[in-house]
Amino acid sequence: MPEKQADAPLSAWQPRGKAGKPFPLAACDPSAKPFSSGDKLQDKARVEALAMELDGLQDIFFADKRFKLLVVLQGTDTSGKDGTVRGVFGRTSPLGVHTVGWKAPTEEERAHDYLWRIHQKCPGAGEMVVFNRSHYEDVLVPVVNGWITPEQTQQRYQHINDFERLLTETGTVVLKFLLHISADEQRERLQERIDDPTKNWKFSTGDVEVRKQWEAYQTASSALLGATSTAWAPWTVVPANSKTHRNLMIATVVRDTLKQLKLRYPPADPALKGLKIA
Repeated sequence: MPEKQADAPLSAWQPRGKAGKPFPLAACDPSAKPFSSGDKLQDKARVEALAMELDGLQDIFFADKRFKLLVVLQGTDTSGKDGTVRGVFGRTSPLGVHTVGWKAPTEEERAHDYLWRIHQKCPGAGEMVVFNRSHYEDVLVPVVNGWITPEQTQQRYQHINDFERLLTETGTVVLKFLLHISADEQRERLQERIDDPTKNWKFSTGDVEVRKQWEAYQTASSALLGATSTAWAPWTVVPANSKTHRNLMIATVVRDTLKQLKLRYPPADPALKGLKIA
């Protein structure tokens, strides 16, 4: 993995190789800044400009209605999922962009298969939906805690791949981002939540217990990256120790993806020609 190559190709951060083989997440430097100019102020300005550009593209996307966009933000506690939503999508209209924050399933949701609730929140025509956490929790939490067997885990990988193929074959563009931070960075961010009274509400004592499982979650993340980074829904690992770089990289990928769709406004109603409002 590259450490600090400006304008590094995106493919360098997308898992490739033999399907099912764990991706070496530990080899990815969470402090790397492959999309950075090297100047933090300039990078912040670029993020702001990209956020404005995404607002314009979202307007055309909503009018075009040929596509749907699903953005998956997955990562450990404090990896920056909320910050990404604010920094990258904060300028877009809530009419066309929606965020879904996934928590533990409700009693009704547990009565169905684990993808039932996910499918209901996927985007409709012209919509962009951002998942803060996602269906990938179902191949992380149960795996780390030993609630499902290795055979069931492999089965779920296949379920998810098939599910995402269904989405893409019916007009949904799927972008999946794994926000990758170091254990030291997480420790600092958790401590900040404890020390700053305005951030106490973000902290849960359960975060401490989950942190003890850091290595197990890294292993489970490596496995899911290798098993579910497909041609139709590839993963992008985002080095996220730098919040500015995290937003810059994700905003760039989303912007480039939307531009590649050749979005267009629908043709005007002929009845509008020459119409004057009295």
